[in-house]
Amino acid sequence: MSALIKHTPWDTAAFGINTWELLEYSEAALQQAAQTTGHHTLKVDPLADKRLLHEYGFYYCDTLIEPHCNAARLRKLQHTDATISRVVSAEQALSICHGAFAHGRFHRDFMLSRDSADLRYDNWLKQLLETGQVYGLYWQGALAGFIAYSGNNLVLHAVAEQHRGQGRAKYWWSAVCGELLALGHEEVKSSISAGNLAVLNLYVSLGFSFSHPQDIYHRMTP
Repeated sequence: MSALIKHTPWDTAAFGINTWELLEYSEAALQQAAQTTGHHTLKVDPLADKRLLHEYGFYYCDTLIEPHCNAARLRKLQHTDATISRVVSAEQALSICHGAFAHGRFHRDFMLSRDSADLRYDNWLKQLLETGQVYGLYWQGALAGFIAYSGNNLVLHAVAEQHRGQGRAKYWWSAVCGELLALGHEEVKSSISAGNLAVLNLYVSLGFSFSHPQDIYHRMTP
């Protein structure tokens, strides 16, 4: 296989089919995807001409944006009932994770089953728990959510349903971002769906700015 598309084995494990990511937006890459069985993902600039995508059977799934913040801009917020810890019950974290990502592009893809999309995020969290890259979010000593990270990137996060919509997340996010910045990172980043307004507003409230929007297109090649 040439370098125009790459296999994504973590997604293959969840969906039970070959999964691929296109490495560039070109007709040659689109042609290769059309000749390769499985599910394909392509990330493109929102202002790019989408004509070729439609000609080759790609369909829109999501727009991702990148929140980013440095120590000078981060709002430091605290609450005595909101704490974080690297000690996390895997069983409880996975219970919170399962079904929590309705805004994810795989959940929004009508060609994929919701159960498989849930499994993808469950598998990802298991890997991050095994490598110690997860903060537990605690409210009055009980696990209420998690934030997983890789370097200075917040890569996966969720709050249990009973703790949503109560203004608590800002304390946990502020604490985790503060710890990562204290490790010497110049900034903290993440990647979120533009349609996830609750998370977008959370990042705004903490002083984050946004950059690098990407439209996500998928294709299923039988």
